[in-house]
Amino acid sequence: MRATRPHPGIRQPRSLHSANPLVYRPGQPAAKPDNQGERRVKSIIHAAGLAAGLGLLLSFSAAAHTPQQPPHQSYSEGDLKLESGEVIKDFAISYVTHGKLNDAKSNAILMVTALGGNHHRIDFMIGPGKALDPDKYFIICTDAIGNGLTTSPSNSKSQPRMSFPKYAMRDMVESQYRLLKEKFGIDHVIAVVGPSMGGMQALQWGVSHPDFMDALVAMVPLAKTPAWSVAVVEASRKAIMNDAAWNGGNYDAPPEKGIRLMRDILNLISARTPDMYSAQFKNGMDALPWMEQQETAMLKAMDANDWIYQTWAYERHDVGTTPGFNGDTAKALASIKAKTLIMTGTKDLLNPEFEPLETGKNIVGVKMMTISPGTITGHASAGGAIAADVEFLNRETAAFLQSVRPGAAR
Repeated sequence: MRATRPHPGIRQPRSLHSANPLVYRPGQPAAKPDNQGERRVKSIIHAAGLAAGLGLLLSFSAAAHTPQQPPHQSYSEGDLKLESGEVIKDFAISYVTHGKLNDAKSNAILMVTALGGNHHRIDFMIGPGKALDPDKYFIICTDAIGNGLTTSPSNSKSQPRMSFPKYAMRDMVESQYRLLKEKFGIDHVIAVVGPSMGGMQALQWGVSHPDFMDALVAMVPLAKTPAWSVAVVEASRKAIMNDAAWNGGNYDAPPEKGIRLMRDILNLISARTPDMYSAQFKNGMDALPWMEQQETAMLKAMDANDWIYQTWAYERHDVGTTPGFNGDTAKALASIKAKTLIMTGTKDLLNPEFEPLETGKNIVGVKMMTISPGTITGHASAGGAIAADVEFLNRETAAFLQSVRPGAAR
């Protein structure tokens, strides 16, 4: 894409190879536990290393772009027609690739990212010997609409800020579908893999394009956003929009009070568990300076308007509203043909685990697993900062993919 001059007042995309926008910074040392449950959580946290951080949709930080990282790429799709009938003008999808596409174009895996995340979101699962091994697979890691890299309210020149059209999760899927078909000429992938909102997109892929993949790997996902999750993201959004500095989306500096409160509501409460806090802080008041560190880290990491738009898509999602299913979520899930692995986190306070457990009842042949059984790390279990969970996710995903198409990778 040709270079353009920055639009006055519009935030430019953050560093293309920055850390995941929801990565956590160092916290306080873990306290000695008072009971067996806390002891188990503490050992996991300690093994992960608090310097890597703990919390929501997090992954190990890629603090700066290195020569070992694949180059960032962007594919222009022109005007992207949305399910609503509106259009995102001059749309471009951001992505990176790992590995090499074989001549038969039969070794591709699509990775889709989480709320506020980017193409680094599951880097902890990508690499030699890991679940998504670039020596075997061609992995395409995409950025979702509205994450600040793919076309978003923060970087659109023609539809900036709150003039950006609302979009749905299915619009994210269709932008990815066009990338695979138009840019790479790929008609079929081994799997679609994603955590949290990425898991939601993965399930939507299975409904929208049931013959396009052999497998789906959905970590801590939802098929239909329940009232609880709607309440959580609504509260996080109100935190921003009720800050006078937000100014209807026309701000020159981040609305700091709103972003800090949003961070608390979603990242530091909903994406963690009481057990994790008990293990990390023997003195409850020690959590306060740590929380302030996490809030400060968020100020420059995620654009406020981008967050608002992605949460609108998040809360409205339902695979049952896919054309042809008339709002019947169970029927839509039953139409999935791909072999499906759904992994849940114990005490997930963002995407409650009983929701994906119910989802699985409607998918033929689904494999359901609890991430690191016996631990209580909630939504953070799919975050990439906890060593035991990382090992579990890599081991079980690798085995599942191998069972789906033995010898399919190059």
